[in-house]
Amino acid sequence: MSDPRILTVRPEPGEYAWTFGSAPPVARIAPGTVLDLFTEDCFAGNVRSEKDLGSKVCEFPFLNPQTGPFYVEGAEPGDTVAVHFVSIEPARGWAASTAVPLFGALTSTRSTASLQAPLPEAVWIWRLDRARRTAQFSARDSDFEIEVPMDPMHGTVGVAPAHLEVRSALVPDAHGGNMDTPEMRAGVTCYLGVNVEGALLSLGDGHARQGEGETCGVAVECAMHTLVIVELLKGVATASPRLESDTHIISTESARPLEDVFRISQLDLVQWLVRDYGVSELDAYQFTTQTVESPLANVCDTNYTCVAKLRKGWLPARETHRGLHARPREAAAALPHGTVASPLPHGTAHRPSH
Repeated sequence: MSDPRILTVRPEPGEYAWTFGSAPPVARIAPGTVLDLFTEDCFAGNVRSEKDLGSKVCEFPFLNPQTGPFYVEGAEPGDTVAVHFVSIEPARGWAASTAVPLFGALTSTRSTASLQAPLPEAVWIWRLDRARRTAQFSARDSDFEIEVPMDPMHGTVGVAPAHLEVRSALVPDAHGGNMDTPEMRAGVTCYLGVNVEGALLSLGDGHARQGEGETCGVAVECAMHTLVIVELLKGVATASPRLESDTHIISTESARPLEDVFRISQLDLVQWLVRDYGVSELDAYQFTTQTVESPLANVCDTNYTCVAKLRKGWLPARETHRGLHARPREAAAALPHGTVASPLPHGTAHRPSH
């Protein structure tokens, strides 16, 4: 007998959302629901070999397809939706990455213009060994090959924005969206402030791994099978996305310029200590300054994303977000064996000879 707490969603090609804020919900879910989801890669599955240039096989702006949105019953503006990532598993035995003309941190872009010619467009296919948890990089122009550990994550998770806005799934902001932080991995709870009735939660843009900053603008992009538990915190407002792991509290912020994003993420962490840990603002400022870790998430999207994180073991023994992170962790451990769907058959990806 199927478990009524678990909703399985496998979208057909025409059933993805491309924005936050305008797509109708695919389902209504109660807090505590387990979502067993398939998410397509940022290319909508169209980049499958080194010959598949995104400019030829993808249609802008239809990139970053999102699974959802989900209407969370009881969610109202001023509340917080909590998304706990139970597992994030690549759904295929390969992933793709690209170099995109006029996009990325080490090239001229449309907003940072110059007389330099755009970098050439190129595709790399990464082989994923899901049993050994590795991803194989193969250079295009030499015989350099190496396996590195997989670190699956979701680049995009978010809710509908405030003020009737509709945002592309390529844009990160206060609603979440395309934050591209490697911190969004299994075992983490993401807290998102609710802006509209039902929240309208969506996620996608799976990465088999990504370096901090996502320098070229594209990670090791792959389809995912993802299991999440969705909870609701009534009467708790969250101005910008926060994450909590077993070891850290993590503030994120997305904006431009980069120095302002850094400031805002650090400020949110200071304010988090004041609100939930009984520390004065000035003491929180000093303590954060000496203990914070500040990895970059992305420096390439429409907005940049910075992260500020603190070790929970160095903080006072206080409860944050009403202790919610522990509850889905326990619920995940109690899920029936085999809840996570089996991966899809390996897709076809060919590496042409040089």
